[in-house]
Amino acid sequence: MGTIAARTAADPLPADDPALMTASLRELVQRWSAFKDRAPMSGEAMTGADRRAQALGVPGGRLMEHAGTALAAAVRAVAEGQGRLALGPILVLCGPGNNGGDGLVAARRLARMGLPVVAVLVSADNRPGTPDASRNWDRLAGEPTATRIQASVPRDLGILAQGIEKAAVVVDALLGTGVHGALREPIRSAVELILRARDAGVPIVAVDTPTAVDLTSGEPSDPVVRADLTVTFHRPKTGLLTKRGAALAGRILVAPIGIPTEADRG
Repeated sequence: MGTIAARTAADPLPADDPALMTASLRELVQRWSAFKDRAPMSGEAMTGADRRAQALGVPGGRLMEHAGTALAAAVRAVAEGQGRLALGPILVLCGPGNNGGDGLVAARRLARMGLPVVAVLVSADNRPGTPDASRNWDRLAGEPTATRIQASVPRDLGILAQGIEKAAVVVDALLGTGVHGALREPIRSAVELILRARDAGVPIVAVDTPTAVDLTSGEPSDPVVRADLTVTFHRPKTGLLTKRGAALAGRILVAPIGIPTEADRG
């Protein structure tokens, strides 16, 4: 397809832009270049902007839909660019919060392209813990090429690790902001699974930040995901621009999700 020009305010947001799902990674980088050039913000500032956007009338579910669609476009581009689409399923590891919800939206979008997707809810609970993420867990149930799995204990992740080298891509949608101290199970075992996949040559795409990398400081907890590509949203994050954060994030895409500029003022 032809090169996608850098996005302007009049262009559609990700969930309304079918051209994204056929774009190469290079085209996505160009498409969203203006957002990567914006002033960076901390994780706390992003949380505030998200909250103010919803107060201004932008539904949280809509923000999640844009985020997950942008993520899906990037995951598909990585898999196709590395010739891995026919190798095996796309594995999406989802935490119980809204970071996991973004992953569930991406799983649905990819499944609707006919791609095999395995979405894993990494949680002791059998449903995500936020309303928007929970709705997207339910929506995924009707997709014929998608498989939903709950991994509540380390043994569940150990089973998934068998044959992990055949995954097309592994998506880290486990945790976003607010990670402090050592990771607890079953998230810890999920991160170890991601590290095993990376060692086997599987590309890793992280949502917002690699799990256990602080979005504000860039400091990691233990263990920590090392991603090949990180898709973050609205503005660059200060933690991903530090030396340690950048090394763990890999290439960074900053995608728009419909947060108005006035929501940055708080």
